[in-house]
Amino acid sequence: MGNIHLTHREKKLLNAIGRNPDSSMEELLSCTGYKWASTVMKKLEQLKKQFIYSGSTYDLNYEKLCKNPLHKLECIIETDQSYETVITYLKMIESLLWIFPVLSPYKSVLLTGFLSSDDTEMIALFQLLKDNGIISDYIVHTHCSRRIVENPNFFGDPNPSLEGLQNPCGLPDMSLGCHDTVWNECDIMILPYMRAGYEDVKLLEILREEKKLHSRSWTYEEVKYSRDKVIKNGLIEKKYAVFPFPFDQSTQFNLFLQSEDITLTQRILCNFAKEERVYKEYALCEEWGMIYCVSHPSFVTDLMYKLDQIDEIKEKEMYQIRTNPPVKYSFSRFPTYECYDVENQVMKYPYHVYREKIKETLECG
Repeated sequence: MGNIHLTHREKKLLNAIGRNPDSSMEELLSCTGYKWASTVMKKLEQLKKQFIYSGSTYDLNYEKLCKNPLHKLECIIETDQSYETVITYLKMIESLLWIFPVLSPYKSVLLTGFLSSDDTEMIALFQLLKDNGIISDYIVHTHCSRRIVENPNFFGDPNPSLEGLQNPCGLPDMSLGCHDTVWNECDIMILPYMRAGYEDVKLLEILREEKKLHSRSWTYEEVKYSRDKVIKNGLIEKKYAVFPFPFDQSTQFNLFLQSEDITLTQRILCNFAKEERVYKEYALCEEWGMIYCVSHPSFVTDLMYKLDQIDEIKEKEMYQIRTNPPVKYSFSRFPTYECYDVENQVMKYPYHVYREKIKETLECG
């Protein structure tokens, strides 16, 4: 794909939907200067085909899902084995969310994400793999805050300065929510469809799929009530993923950093590439801050050197995701909720089952 030039109006359109996914057509027409709704729809379809705009998805608030703690783990896996071997074992842990190979000249590294209902059990599984030579080392970063998403400003700098990262700023509320609504089976089982923007969340399609796959015979009214309930009570939130450049012209990376205190770390996270042409997600991982970015490749050229000049940043790790590995080495999926206990409103993964699967495969291998 060649370089894509965006017009002034296209940039305004992307800024508008990135900042407010619930913008009405009237609002989009007003802020962009387009005259017809059909023009806006055509532009959005074009931008989707160019892999700049991915359409609506729903972000899940895990803290509201269940009474027991449930959070994300960002895990860096080092290995001397082939990617195929390691990924086979990692997929046995059904709370796995994604795998991406990391650009590294010295060793094979995978950036992985898991949901965890018991960090001790998760670390024990990693240690089991390490003790048996499947992985050589691992680092675990545990999310302990809300994830903040900032879509790019298309009029901003694609190679932003890092000056002023420590400056005081208005910090967003990163506190975690809590379970405050009783969810029924229908509420829980429609979540994977909502997360994926399934058929633009057409309720009849959900009904057909659930009947075909699981012989569930909910009514249209039940599914509609559950859809409205999970939105109204904040279990899911509609979002657009808008990227600064098409993926084949972009760089993706995860940056972990640590400063003198957690408030300063929050400032750095908030100020990093703010209002520039960079897609950014960030969260707190205990004493660390985590930033995921999609940016122009020029931004990462001397990023670590620039961060070295900031004395307040005491530790930092950057993992650049390989953009051209074979597809089979990258993996992502939405979580399933088969182990959700509706009666007790808890979700606990059967780690003993995963451990036995791993041990059996090790013995056969």
